[in-house]
Amino acid sequence: MGIAAKDAAFHLATASTAQKNKALAIIADELEANSEVILAANAKDIELGREAGLTDALLDRLLLNEERLTGIANDVRNVISLNDPVGSEIDSKVLENGMALSRRRVPLGVVGVIYEARPNVTIDIAALCLKTGNASILRGGKETFFSNMELVKVIQSALEKAELPAASVQYIEKPDRELVAQLLKLDEYVDMIIPRGGAGLHKMCQENSTIPVIIGGFGISHIFIDESADLERSLNVVENSKVQRPSACNALDTLLVHKAVAEEFLPKLVERLNGKVALVSDASAKPLVANAADVRDAQEGDFDTEWLSYTLGVKVVADVKEAIDHMRVHNASHSDAIMTNSLQNSELFINSVGSAAVYVNASTRFTDGAQFGLGAEVAVSTQKLHARGPMGLEELTSYKWVGKADYLIRS
Repeated sequence: MGIAAKDAAFHLATASTAQKNKALAIIADELEANSEVILAANAKDIELGREAGLTDALLDRLLLNEERLTGIANDVRNVISLNDPVGSEIDSKVLENGMALSRRRVPLGVVGVIYEARPNVTIDIAALCLKTGNASILRGGKETFFSNMELVKVIQSALEKAELPAASVQYIEKPDRELVAQLLKLDEYVDMIIPRGGAGLHKMCQENSTIPVIIGGFGISHIFIDESADLERSLNVVENSKVQRPSACNALDTLLVHKAVAEEFLPKLVERLNGKVALVSDASAKPLVANAADVRDAQEGDFDTEWLSYTLGVKVVADVKEAIDHMRVHNASHSDAIMTNSLQNSELFINSVGSAAVYVNASTRFTDGAQFGLGAEVAVSTQKLHARGPMGLEELTSYKWVGKADYLIRS
């Protein structure tokens, strides 16, 4: 697979934008044309997932329906409309010796992606890698086996119809973990590994890969309600961040509330979320959320938990500095927000929080390639090298130096 992917990447690197877009258009059309077969395969995965005792959050990640499949197809069409970064110049200059020197975007080569119960990731990765001239080797979780088999058939059929190598997108069909271990050692053929899943998957890839690994997708998302915030409008943002899609990696995990407004804000929050969300309360917030229908005391480790469900940690803090200190300790690396009308506090928050995406008066749910105008995303990176936040087209490219001169020699 590694040899075939490297060969496919060579051909993709010189494919025209029109040819790549043709393949993407066929993928989008074929997804809709084969929706019945794809959804039937997904129903098998859902049934097996329920039998295996998967949580509601995981089942939601796994689920495909007509609406979601149409959305995935439209995301592919959106990628067609985006500018192809391959071949574009990042910057250029003319040196004193007369050489015209520039940096030109080029594909990474072969991207290996290991992910869990999200069949939409199969299409997202394929679309972004194709647009940027990268070959990909995919390995989804066993929970998505039947869904992914049908999706990969659509992708490879579309590639052949567009006269591109079918091996541009390959899928590791066997769930054997030994094959994942082999993939992580294919540094001769694979240029980057992107894991999409929980902290355990990222740790395993970091510890075992001889290939550069992009870390992302995991992180505790926080919202801090400042004393200057518009409390009524903040309620809307907190509710959206928590319940709009709780299984997403950018859904809210921990709410921090300034002590000056906690007595007013938290009872309103309880009223708004009662029956929807279970609260996990720090001692500082306990008297103010005692009327919640579902509330328990926070235990050790709760504020380090990515809930991925209708559960929310709540804590009262003295000020923005204590909120930032809490976030530093509890893995604020993904998506975090402050509700405030103070320019000073918003700038302090932006500059101090080490997250890939930081928001002022906006939901954490916006950390998404489509929402950022990047098209579909291959991952949300929380590391600090090469790429941060939603990884779109440019993040799947590197660059080469190009020097042009008039038979110039070095003195």
